[in-house]
Amino acid sequence: MLTLSGAKSAAASAARGRDSLSSLSLLAVIALALSGCMPATTQVASADPADPAARVAPVGYRSTTAPYTSLRPATPAPWRDRNDAVAPQPKQDR
Repeated sequence: MLTLSGAKSAAASAARGRDSLSSLSLLAVIALALSGCMPATTQVASADPADPAARVAPVGYRSTTAPYTSLRPATPAPWRDRNDAVAPQPKQDR
């Protein structure tokens, strides 16, 4: 879109016999004049992150290895005893 409007203005100024450098310098002067009307800063978010007095949420410490349990290989034992230790208990008939 911008390229098309630039091409149109260049063609129009060439047809009128004007220099394209003068029209570009005129646009630059207008842009600089309008930039002076803009406010210096705008507040986008609530607090400025560069402000050292800005309030922030407290930081808490949580260990990433706290629930760790060692998973070293267990010593060999008879498979029947190990299986019986983890098997569900049989239900008793009434």
